[in-house]
Amino acid sequence: MPIYKHYSFDLWLTLIKSNPSFKSERARYFHDHYNVTGKSLEEVNAIFRQVDLMVNSINEKTGKNIDADEMYLMVISIINDFSTAFQDIDIEAVYTRMEALVLEHMPLIYCDRSIGVLEQLKADGNSTLSLLSNTGFIKGVTLRKVLKHHGLDQLLDFQLYSDEVRLSKPNQQFFQLMLDTIDRKKHLELGLHEVIHIGDNPHADLRGAEAMGIKGFLINSNHLTISHLLL
Repeated sequence: MPIYKHYSFDLWLTLIKSNPSFKSERARYFHDHYNVTGKSLEEVNAIFRQVDLMVNSINEKTGKNIDADEMYLMVISIINDFSTAFQDIDIEAVYTRMEALVLEHMPLIYCDRSIGVLEQLKADGNSTLSLLSNTGFIKGVTLRKVLKHHGLDQLLDFQLYSDEVRLSKPNQQFFQLMLDTIDRKKHLELGLHEVIHIGDNPHADLRGAEAMGIKGFLINSNHLTISHLLL
């Protein structure tokens, strides 16, 4: 594969993946604390999945961002037969608890080659790397802590999260923000053909990148892996 001046990466299912124990503990917390109607733990788990898929689809369609606080309120509403009695819910406390669970049940590096590949891409000092991530139940402020824990933050020149800028892939404004944030002191001349975005989502990552005029490279949801960037 050609060497690119800038590599943009998706996060979930590209560089990291969820810790299964986090999702179990998250569902248990909502089952025990926000479950007036007595839903089963299995039903609460299914509701989280339903909201996750729905919001992801909405964000990809609109190119905007429904944030984590709103998603947790959706979950609480659906658990309680679509109740909107949110007055006594301290949503900041809810998210504080969720962040604690995330950091206790830390997301995992997607595969054992991930960090090594990023290190090799940066080794010669001629390429820059960044993150362009849609967020859901976990905010960018928490994900920065996750990446610091894994040492990924040291390999990235910058990180962009949808909840922080109110834009979601495949929105071209989000990709343009990535292009505008690249250090042009390091890349005095940078053509679109010298930038590549890597991710697992055919719509948000691959077609989003290609619509912007940069190279899109799909991994993990097909037969290719991050190691193919070095071939």
